[in-house]
Amino acid sequence: MINLYNTLARKKQTFKPLRGKNVGIYTCGPTVYNFAHLGNLRTYIFEDILRRVLKYNSYKVKQIMNITDVEDKIIKKAQQEKKNINQITKPYAKIFLEDLKKLSIEKAEKYPLATKHIKEMIALISGLIKKGIAYKGEDGSIYFNIQKFKNYGKLSQLQKREIKIGARVSADEYNKEQAQDFVLWKTKKLNEPFWKSPFGDGRPGWHIECSAMAMKYLGKTFDIHAGGVDLIFPHHENEIAQSEAATGKKFVNYWLHGEHLLVNNEKMSKSLGNIYTLRDLEQKNFNPLAFRYLVLTSHYRSKLNFTWESLQAAQNALNNLHNEMIIINADKKSASISENQRKLAYEKQFLDAINDDLNTPKAIALVRKIVKDKNLSSNAKKSLVLKLDKALGLGLKNVKSEKIPLKIKQMADERDKLRANKQFIPADLLRKKIEELGYIVEDTAAGPKILRK
Repeated sequence: MINLYNTLARKKQTFKPLRGKNVGIYTCGPTVYNFAHLGNLRTYIFEDILRRVLKYNSYKVKQIMNITDVEDKIIKKAQQEKKNINQITKPYAKIFLEDLKKLSIEKAEKYPLATKHIKEMIALISGLIKKGIAYKGEDGSIYFNIQKFKNYGKLSQLQKREIKIGARVSADEYNKEQAQDFVLWKTKKLNEPFWKSPFGDGRPGWHIECSAMAMKYLGKTFDIHAGGVDLIFPHHENEIAQSEAATGKKFVNYWLHGEHLLVNNEKMSKSLGNIYTLRDLEQKNFNPLAFRYLVLTSHYRSKLNFTWESLQAAQNALNNLHNEMIIINADKKSASISENQRKLAYEKQFLDAINDDLNTPKAIALVRKIVKDKNLSSNAKKSLVLKLDKALGLGLKNVKSEKIPLKIKQMADERDKLRANKQFIPADLLRKKIEELGYIVEDTAAGPKILRK
């Protein structure tokens, strides 16, 4: 039984899919005019955990993640660089998928492009016009009349916000403290891409893109829609309005939202110069999976503060976990005690954690406890940790026993002899030299263990 916090209900609810063991998920993907920053990537990692946890519970997942390849910011950048929008979007879309792979984020079943689904968007808008819910403004654009949809605001609890009756907004993003009629179709402008439609040449607004693609691949009603908290209003609110107004059916049963990533306790912004991408991490020689590890140490509904120190701590913790896996892989001994009951107890604790609204901090702590458990044989630890990692995605199955260079082994042996003769100062100097070469020595009852630093 999985319990998920549903933004729509403002509480945890037991997850009950619409179609048996089949689950449909729509996750808002990138607007490809630049690199995805760490805040974006935190959201994609949370959505990947959601996907993995569902699969861990034997659900069959169909995930759709859109790629927005026509939007205000894309057009602006194309104009600035004197390029067409495809020249802007294609390279960034490719890099985005490469970033996901580096972060061990599983592939969605489909990554639909907005520009390949204009027909579906036009059909959706046409239906809203026929119902009298959408109208043509003085500028020739088509707008959604929020007064015609009585439940407008149910996701974001709009009653706490000001509604500007009769006001319209044509921008894809706008003042998030005010609700206004939002644009569905933007009339053609000079030097902008456009498509033909029954209501005039133009291009789709941002919100209609997601509704059209979600319903095409998942149906008029589907299980889960996920994204960052910044999308609750207006984007997801508008998705609900236009979708439910068009179909007369509930759009989504469970809405999940991941919290913000802060940088040194401040919101990421260009003015502060604190927007980082995966390239910034790699340039400082961090493993991208160290960022994933850092993300998993915080619950997805809690703000996470990113610092280089916290990333280093995550890198160290991940390295320690990798080193434990190397030791486990190298040790072929089996414990003499029966372990099945202990393994089952760990599995239940893990399942209770991840099924409780994706409690990854608790799940990570449990994995660390397992690798240190002296009452489990190496084989038992290995099989158990690799099974649990299917839900966490830390790539532990890829950790291989490393062949230690002969020079390092000789230095470690020499240090061991020095320690045996109580020559601790030269032994310590030799340990530091080994560390400078990228290895660490751990002293055990069975002799020194050499690990990659």
